[in-house]
Amino acid sequence: MENLMFSLNATVPVFLVMVIGYLLKNFKVMDESFVKTLNKFNYNITLPLLLFQDIAGSDFASVWDTSYVLFCFLCTLFCITSTWIITAKVYHKKDLIGEFVQASYRSSAAVLGIAFIQNIYGNAGMAPLMIIGTVPLYNVAAVIILSFTTPSAGEASIAGDGTTGSSSDSLYRRIAVKKSVKGIFTNPIIIGILAGMLVSALGISFPVIVNKTINYFAVLATPLALIGLGAGFEGKKALAMLKPTLICSFIKLGLWPVLFLPLAVFMGFTAEKLVAILIMLASPTTVSCYIMAKNMKHEGILTSSVVVTTTLLSSVTLTFWLYLLKSMGLI
Repeated sequence: MENLMFSLNATVPVFLVMVIGYLLKNFKVMDESFVKTLNKFNYNITLPLLLFQDIAGSDFASVWDTSYVLFCFLCTLFCITSTWIITAKVYHKKDLIGEFVQASYRSSAAVLGIAFIQNIYGNAGMAPLMIIGTVPLYNVAAVIILSFTTPSAGEASIAGDGTTGSSSDSLYRRIAVKKSVKGIFTNPIIIGILAGMLVSALGISFPVIVNKTINYFAVLATPLALIGLGAGFEGKKALAMLKPTLICSFIKLGLWPVLFLPLAVFMGFTAEKLVAILIMLASPTTVSCYIMAKNMKHEGILTSSVVVTTTLLSSVTLTFWLYLLKSMGLI
């Protein structure tokens, strides 16, 4: 019962705040425009400052673990490549392969992940190391996969500039890849992590006024992120494309934890590191998948369905995984 209460205390408050965000949106306390602004503000300002604060205030050099970062990177790479290869062979709807693959691996590592870890440990814990090992790969892989699986409107068609459809698609892919690479180096969360690492390495101490100002923004990160996720929730879309949605959701919430959590334990990762790995493997598909899919000329219906379904089911599955790890004395 103690282990169960630990797991419920870690997950239920997170999802309750999301439910409140959903209700606030439906009761017209906030509209779509406000939610978009809220998510943008949170992603660009409060989350980076939260990560910066946690890292800058600790001895980051002492907690850096190359093997841990590589583990996160290689696990993510395996999830991406194996799903893409298998799906390309067995899935008949070729125009949905890109959406299926992206939704099956891309976790809400930064937003929901930090919320969970902070709820358990009181700070971001090992989330920054996990983010370094996964988020850049998330973005690059998403652009490559979605660009090469974009539904074609007819390769023989003539583009408005006189080029063939296939030439236009090729140019679009190159532009998309360049944009993704640039996006990684300008990603505010990555910048916040790197800036915190630099401050920690140099031993820089800020005046109390600066620290308090940063803290005022940092403490907003988790509640704003959860309210934004809940407000953007669209339950009706979960009914679209039910079969591929359920398969993709099972892969995201069940298959990856079963495969890699035992390996993580075998490698000696416990406590905060293991929780961060759990978030990497088993947290819901991030909302940014839908935005990416739409921007890359995909319909986005399958992606939105997986986002909704994994968000709903993860309230149960994440509680189960935490309960299991806690019962085994690993966290």
